[in-house]
Formats: sequence, C-alpha cells, structure tokens
Amino acid sequence: CLDLADWEAVEAAVGAAGPFELLVNNAAVAELQSFLEVTRSALQRSLDVNFGAVLHVSQIVARQMIAQGVAGAIVNVSSQASKRALRDHAVYCSTKSALDMLSKVMAMELGPHKIRVNTVNPTVVMTDMGRINWSDPQKSAAMINRIPLGKFAEVDDVVNSILFLLSDKSAMTTGSSLMIDGGFLVS
Repeated sequence: CLDLADWEAVEAAVGAAGPFELLVNNAAVAELQSFLEVTRSALQRSLDVNFGAVLHVSQIVARQMIAQGVAGAIVNVSSQASKRALRDHAVYCSTKSALDMLSKVMAMELGPHKIRVNTVNPTVVMTDMGRINWSDPQKSAAMINRIPLGKFAEVDDVVNSILFLLSDKSAMTTGSSLMIDGGFLVS
C-alpha cells in the first residue's frame, strides 16, 4: 500500500515490480460536493488519484513492457459518470472523463508497441465506496430507476469485463470503453 499521489514512492514500488504483461488501474476516490462547494483539496486529491496515478503507473508499466518487447493490455476503471452528469459529482465526473480520453491517447500511442488500452465504465458498484456514497435509499432509488436492469453492479460484473479485455478474446479491441451500466446510458 502506498499513496498514489506520491510519484517517487510509486516509481520505486512499481518500478521494482514486474515484469508486466497486464495492468488494471482501479484506484479511485469520490469526494462528492456540489459544483459551487468544490474545495481545492478535493479537486487535487481526485486529480492525483483518479487521473494522475493512472497516468504515472501506466507510464512505468508500459515502459517496462516496451523494453521487454511484451505485447500487453491495460484496463483503466472509469465510470458511467464520465458520460453523464451526476449531481454533486462535478469533480468525479470530470476526472473520469479525463481518464477516458487519456485511455484513448494511450491506445493510440501504445498500439504500435502491441499494448492495448481500454476502459470499463461501470454504474455504481457495490464496493465499500459504492455503499458509502449510495446507501441513502432516496438517492439510490433515483439512480436505480434509470437503470433498465433495475440494479447496481456487483464486483463480479466488473471483474468479468476486465478479464475479457485483458484476454486474447479481445485481441482487436483497443481505445474502447465497455459500459457496465445495466443500460443506464440508454435511458
């Protein structure tokens, strides 16, 4: 465990690990504040973890893959919130949108090195963070009512999608976002 905002510590820890063929960037924070109430500290922490850490860890791992001539795959865990505005999620939605675009640029630049990069974009997932932010029945009911499948995602829903994108079964898939939202974005 380490602070992903500490680039030197990340460089030392990730640089000493490996060799890598696969990477999943899953760390995130969600400090919910309305647009008018966003604090500098919440903005900086969200940028550091939801965007900066993905960029930095991916750089370290991709450099190792390239140096070793490894064809690899990177999956970045984004969110449906990158595609649709959610109240009190100004910073979270924005950092996840930035992550989606970063992933596309990574796919373009790392493709010639045979490294695929994709995102998974789940709805609310019933993790500890999901339970904390969506435990209010009034808040969760409004979101669930917009999901045609009528429920939030379970961890396995996301894991199975990630496994697909890491596998050779998706060998021609790069620069894509796989929505795991129960149909939220179609409504």
